[in-house]
Amino acid sequence: MSDRPSTPLLDTVQVPADLRGLTRDQLRQLADELRAETISAVSVTGGHLGAGLGVVELSVAIHHVFDTPRDRLIWDVGHQCYPHKILTGRRERIRTLRQRDGLSGFTKRDESDYDPFGAAHSSTSISAGLGMAVASRLKGETDRRVIAVIGDGAMSAGMAYEAMNNAGAMPDRLIVILNDNDMSIAPPTGAMSAYLSRLISSRSYRSLRDIAKHMARAFPKPLEKAAKRAEEFARGLVTGGTLFEELGFYYVGPIDGHNLDHLLPVLLNVRDAQQDGPVLIHIVTQKGKGYPPAEKAADKYHGVAKFDVVTGAQVKSAAGAPSYTNVFADALIAEAEHDDRILAVTAAMPTGTGLDRFGRRFPDKVFDVGIAEQHAVTFAAGLAAEGMKPFATIYSTFLQRAYDQVVHDVAIQRLPVRFAIDRAGLVGADGATHMGSFDLTYLCCLPGFVVMAPADEAELMHMVATAAVIDDRPSAVRYPRGEGTGIALPPRGVPLEIGRGRVLREGTKVAILALGSRVADALKAGEELTARGYSTTVADARFAKPIDADLVRRLAAEHEVLITIEENAIGGFATQVTQLLCDGALIERGLKLRPMMLPDLFLDQMSPRDQVEVAGIGVGAIVAKALEALGHNDVDVVLSNSRA
Repeated sequence: MSDRPSTPLLDTVQVPADLRGLTRDQLRQLADELRAETISAVSVTGGHLGAGLGVVELSVAIHHVFDTPRDRLIWDVGHQCYPHKILTGRRERIRTLRQRDGLSGFTKRDESDYDPFGAAHSSTSISAGLGMAVASRLKGETDRRVIAVIGDGAMSAGMAYEAMNNAGAMPDRLIVILNDNDMSIAPPTGAMSAYLSRLISSRSYRSLRDIAKHMARAFPKPLEKAAKRAEEFARGLVTGGTLFEELGFYYVGPIDGHNLDHLLPVLLNVRDAQQDGPVLIHIVTQKGKGYPPAEKAADKYHGVAKFDVVTGAQVKSAAGAPSYTNVFADALIAEAEHDDRILAVTAAMPTGTGLDRFGRRFPDKVFDVGIAEQHAVTFAAGLAAEGMKPFATIYSTFLQRAYDQVVHDVAIQRLPVRFAIDRAGLVGADGATHMGSFDLTYLCCLPGFVVMAPADEAELMHMVATAAVIDDRPSAVRYPRGEGTGIALPPRGVPLEIGRGRVLREGTKVAILALGSRVADALKAGEELTARGYSTTVADARFAKPIDADLVRRLAAEHEVLITIEENAIGGFATQVTQLLCDGALIERGLKLRPMMLPDLFLDQMSPRDQVEVAGIGVGAIVAKALEALGHNDVDVVLSNSRA
């Protein structure tokens, strides 16, 4: 890790008001220092780097021109907000990013007044910004501006267009900045593009355009329409803004998002414009701008581990077991080698879900549909309806965005879509917004669904094989982030008997029925309880739905205490077990049932180990829960010893 960079001008900026009196040359220097500070901070903490480096000049320009936080600034997704955080009074804490009790890796309302809207899922900024703009009008605060910054990738989501369609029909002033850093919807053409953007956003051009519109209205209708189309077509040829104009936005751009000589005049013109309705400023930027390693490998430097600033080399953790993500990919490849109907669908996360590996082997069988989870699920449903075997591979937190499609387009029609749910359960540094806390709850309540969770990576392979052969109903396998247990892996998975768990350890006094990622800690807790004199059975449920009714009844009948444990919120696996026991009146026979699950709160960013402790689902918590059920009073001592 390198020493901190020299930042004499940035050192004088505590809040955005401090940079509003700076000259353009000083702003350029400030941008250079801000970029260096961002690189230095992320080298220490890890996190999202490339996107933030791409908006350094934009961050400086917005806070220079607009009166934040009175003017509302919304960063879509929030991956790119680190420079913004440095400029808005959080520089002293910037090296606590994504750590326990530190700064969030995304925008967060309770962290700063400069974060008017929390974001970590994409494509929400225009909707939220329009709501704020309407609220400002209704409150009579017509001098307040609302700025939404959205990336071109986020524009692939339908929600962005729903919001733009609504905004285009409203009189409220909303400024949308499209940060085009990948697709290059239209390339900037240097000085001419910058000149045209300044002209189009200027008062004189708008006035001339209004005069032309008034004149055109005096023409016969066919001539009026022809004049309007000619003007729009001419602007479209120059600017590429016809689509946005059709949605009701006044389009400006494209302009170089790294050139303050281009950015500042346009932002000033738009800020001071008196016309009603929304405006879209199209800027073109480069991910990783100003840091060569990130410029050369934008994908690898989107999210990074700690790294050396000079070389760009990321700090690699010691070689361990393969990640669940990679094991899933290899398992799917193994299945596809034997079944040409197997396909894979992802929503803009091919690398994060391991489908890049699958795609290298089967390039014609993987479909990345963009940030469009709703479409991804229904697209997979269409594939399944025609006899294909689609695996919709989506993070747990992102699958939430497509729940209506899961219900109506998959479950009700009993279509055999296979959901591969990555990042299920606790996720560490990404915090509450990316936690996979709810998938068991929202899937187990759906009739006909098969829901599986592996205790280790070999079990994941077997569950992928199981999903591949389920052809009469939807299924899901949820698996955690991070490394597996290191267990030996078969060349290919073997289908499991649906709804059948397994006993891993036999005992007589306490039974622990664990699901998925909690099985390993349940085994350790079983060993500790047995060492204390309480013979303990540990079972791996394997299936959250349908549950193994025979196994549950046996555990309930033969043990004094039954603990269920899952890495999910209330309403998931434990609900299925409890309902079965209530229907069979087994609880009334004296069984002490103790469900354990994630607490009723949103867990902030911290290490996965800390999250397990705070959630109260680790080894010590399991032991304490059993002792409490057995009437012991030293539970607090057990918990404190386990944390030590």
